[in-house]
This record gives sequence, structure tokens and C-alpha cells, in this order.
Amino acid sequence: MNWKSKIITASVTATMLMGSLTTGALTTPASAAAVENSKVKVIWGVNLRTSPSSSASIVRMVPKGETVKVLQKSGSGWYKVKDSGNRTGYISSSSKYTQAVKGSTTTGSGSTSGSGSGSSTSVTGSASVEKVIAAGMKYWGTPYEFGASRNSTATFDCSSFVRQAFMDALGIKLPSDSRKQGAYVKAKGSGTTHWKNLKRGDLMYFMSYKGSSASSYSGMNKSKATITHTGIYLGDGKVLHTYSNAGGGVTISDISGKHWEYRFLFGGSAL
Repeated sequence: MNWKSKIITASVTATMLMGSLTTGALTTPASAAAVENSKVKVIWGVNLRTSPSSSASIVRMVPKGETVKVLQKSGSGWYKVKDSGNRTGYISSSSKYTQAVKGSTTTGSGSTSGSGSGSSTSVTGSASVEKVIAAGMKYWGTPYEFGASRNSTATFDCSSFVRQAFMDALGIKLPSDSRKQGAYVKAKGSGTTHWKNLKRGDLMYFMSYKGSSASSYSGMNKSKATITHTGIYLGDGKVLHTYSNAGGGVTISDISGKHWEYRFLFGGSAL
């Protein structure tokens, strides 16, 4: 092989190597850029957590309609995000909860398949529900007090909390106690005795605590049970309410498999 052939061969080899390296070098950053600094819109209320785990502490509930900035993808099921209040945390990257903002390069959550997040709900109704939930979330951690004043937001019992959320959000003044509120909801004709049939924003009504197991409530005629507790259903098997200071004051609780599920009497919309 003469010197000219060696130069040509070396040039072609270098070009192939550089081309390969360039392609590889550009592919990884492009993939990362597809997630980082993009935005997603919450289409179903989702918990903002302190770490990428469903057991991590909840910072707040990010309501439907809020747009958050994706800082990075964490594992296969989480986004690290910054919310509208500049709080940083982690949310599920499932398409059930988020939808890519038009023009955003985020991938993995842009599909609207899955729950559909209540897209058939009227815009007015959905907006009212989100206002009520957002109003309630403002009182996160507010201390519990049985028989709390209806003219103060320093403490709440279950019914005064629900009542305040509706007043703040929509100017609607619900009855002052949970039993009367339950009658108000029933009069609307939208009640259900199966909590899994509830819609986001529906009010929930419960009987007294009898124990933590399902057997503690078996054989009871719940249609004749007295309402002793209420809360706002958030969807995804969670209720926003207050029941004790040991429970954290205004807080979010899981329903399924808990005494809340066994104590549930009925629920429905107050709107």
C-alpha cells in the first residue's frame, strides 16, 4: 500500500470513528433534554412527594390544571419537578396524572390514554371542584378541634373544614354539621354507597369508628347508621379531611383497606 492509499484509508477510518462518536455523544444529551426543563400539565390530582416513592411524605396535592416544570426523570415511574410555588419534589410520571404541554419535549407522559382524567366532566364543574380542593389544601396541617368555631380558621373539625373550603372557593355556605351536610348532598340526588364510584370533589360520609378490620363493621345496617365524619374525595383512593391532631390535623388519608373504607356510608356532590 503506497502512502496515498494509507492517507485515504486513515481519513476514511477517522471519519467513521468521529461520525460514530459524534452520533453517540449527541444521542444521550438529546434524550436527557427531552425530559429536563420541559413542562407537564396535571390532568388528575397527584401527590408531590419528598422522594420518588409512594411511601414518601406528601408535600402537597398538585391539583388538576396546574403546570409543573420537569427537572429530570427519576427511575421508570417518577419525575422530579418544580411546582407553581417553586417547591421541588417528585410526582408519578404515569400518563394518568400528567400530559405534556404543547411544544414541550417531555416524553413518556404525553399520552392521554388511561383514566382520561374526567375529560367528559363539564369545564365549569371541573373548575369548581378544583377550586374547592385547592381551598382545602391551603389549610394543610391546621390543628383539629372537636366542635371548632365556624367563624375561625385557626382550628377545624371535619364539617367546619369542608364548609370552609366551599365558602373560600365558591362562596357556598354548607350546613354547619356533617349530618346536615350529608342530608344536603342526598337532596342533590347524586349519592352513592360505593366509594369507588365517587368522583373527584365529592363529599364522603362515615359512621363511628368500631375497629380497624372489616369484620368490625359486618352485619351492620349502614342505611340507619349516624354520620360522624366527613371529608372531600380526591380521587385515586384518597380523602382530604381532618379527624385528630395525632392524625396531623388537615391531612390526606388512604381509603382502601383502611377503616375509612369500612366506615363509609355514602357520598356525592354538593355542587
